[in-house]
Amino acid sequence: MKKVINDPEHTVTEMLQGFEAAHPDYVKSLDGTTVLLRKEAPVDGKVSLVSGGGSGHEPAHAGYVGEGMLDAAVAGEMFTSPTPDQVFEAIKAVDGGAGVFLVIKNYTGDVMNFEMARELAEAEGISVEQVVVNDDVAVEDSSFTNGRRGIAGTVFVHKIAGAKASEGASLREVKRVAEKVVAHTRSMGVALTPCVVPGSGKPSFTLEEDEMEVGIGIHGEPGIERKKITSADEIAEELLQKVLQDSVDYKGAEVAVMINGLGATPASELYIVNRYIQQRLHDYDVTVTHTYVGEYMTSLEMAGFSVTLMKMDGELKQLLDAKVETPAFRD
Repeated sequence: MKKVINDPEHTVTEMLQGFEAAHPDYVKSLDGTTVLLRKEAPVDGKVSLVSGGGSGHEPAHAGYVGEGMLDAAVAGEMFTSPTPDQVFEAIKAVDGGAGVFLVIKNYTGDVMNFEMARELAEAEGISVEQVVVNDDVAVEDSSFTNGRRGIAGTVFVHKIAGAKASEGASLREVKRVAEKVVAHTRSMGVALTPCVVPGSGKPSFTLEEDEMEVGIGIHGEPGIERKKITSADEIAEELLQKVLQDSVDYKGAEVAVMINGLGATPASELYIVNRYIQQRLHDYDVTVTHTYVGEYMTSLEMAGFSVTLMKMDGELKQLLDAKVETPAFRD
């Protein structure tokens, strides 16, 4: 294992300290926790957004703390859900009187711990609502989830719900628009290499030099098929077909596209994928209104990428275009 770290047990703490030192205009730490808060938090009268999960997916989730997105990000240990008390502390710290909205990726630990924190907060009189993101079309149930996994589409939920909250919308309205994003968004990924979690000292899974895992999860969970590596266009076509053939009707629609790198895929390769996806969407009479290419929801140093489509309407387009200023997502 080759890692630029000190003690594996201190990796998350030291990462958060470095993140805060790099972005003091955006975030501040919450003493005694693994929570990073928006610099202005709590914002009086605004619904506050809290998200998080295991570390190792950077820039998610701390990279999306700031104006127009999250008010707090809760970091668990590498690929491990944050504890309920950490999430609870984040909820209390950002509550500005209008309620708190939780964005949860559909992994068993995340759902359980965030919901426990919600119960603790509600017992103290804080209004809390939530959405569970399940955009991955690859796997319906696994040892990690009940239902579909939440992957890169979560970033669109952060953006849209954050923009709605910034408008002064009620907690109920923020939940409504977040649920719309979840209903309109589908993703699927592929891995060419595994990743190594600090402290484990070995890859999370193994692939032969000429193999890829189609439908991989962002923690290295098994996909739907292990097969020989093919060309960029063929890989992109396979992922796109799985997304298009799912339950969202993208035919003739306007969409936002995200080509998301998993941590070790060069930008040049992501743009090659984007070139093909854009051409094929045109063939399907799908109009691309927004394109995002880069690393948004990674898996440590895993090589691979995911493709996300979000079906747009007037409201979603307006909210996606709304002002945003965070370390990893800006106008």
